[in-house]
Amino acid sequence: MTPITEVAGRRLALSNLDKVIHPATGTAKGEMLHYYAVTAEALLPHLRDRPVSFLRYPDGPGGQLFFTKNPPPGTPSWVRTAPVPHSDDPGARQVVVDDLPSLMWAANLVVEFHTPQWTAETPGVADRMVFDLDPGPPASVADCCAVALWLRERLAADGLEAWAKTSGSKGLHLLVPIVPTPSGEVSAYAKGLAVEGEEALPRLVVHRMARALRPGKVFVDHSQNAAAKTTAAPYTLRARPAPTVSTPLTWEEVEGRRNLDCRLGDLSPRLDRYGDLLAPLTDPGRARPLP
Repeated sequence: MTPITEVAGRRLALSNLDKVIHPATGTAKGEMLHYYAVTAEALLPHLRDRPVSFLRYPDGPGGQLFFTKNPPPGTPSWVRTAPVPHSDDPGARQVVVDDLPSLMWAANLVVEFHTPQWTAETPGVADRMVFDLDPGPPASVADCCAVALWLRERLAADGLEAWAKTSGSKGLHLLVPIVPTPSGEVSAYAKGLAVEGEEALPRLVVHRMARALRPGKVFVDHSQNAAAKTTAAPYTLRARPAPTVSTPLTWEEVEGRRNLDCRLGDLSPRLDRYGDLLAPLTDPGRARPLP
């Protein structure tokens, strides 16, 4: 029998709570749902007003993984959706996770949460910029830290502040709050910095995606600033054998190359200690214009 629970006045059916989703640690679905409940206060501001794409992995990372932007079948009527322009479907809509019941409903599907750099009210007009630092073996996440520190300094020279988080997979994400700017302009600026990074650190950085160029280097992926692209949200669990989390970092941790593999159980103590390290991203007063 599927348990029914009430979350902030909404009745939810939560299924298969004992099912192991992350086999490396034996982490069950019920533990995942508990994680999202206790981190909701930090997570929700980073999802609010942004159309969400889901990477679903209901049978764990070794099962079927599928990416979906459309509201899943059976989406409750009280879950907000918003129109999202698609060239092949002018009537397309996507889920917007604004509150705790919507978050817990989505988490019950077993998903990664991915968002664009813009909000539903202004599609294609970004209010943040992202750099996805992806190491090509034998380069590691420690090499990503060196690149992140260079980018932080370079962005500061243009009057921009940056914050770092783990991707929850192999690398790091750098996030920058900006005055709302068309995504095409943001993409062009981000690409320019990636090219500069390759020129400044030629043995460490590559700005092109070609696999042949990437062994031993950090790919500075600027493409996720395109209006159609999305990035793993802060605090989302990832579809990995262990329950890794896309975790905000202090710059001291980046400098020290430490705490780069945070998991589900690490986040509550971190939130108690630091609060939401990425809170400045949701403060319009911290946004700065691109040069």
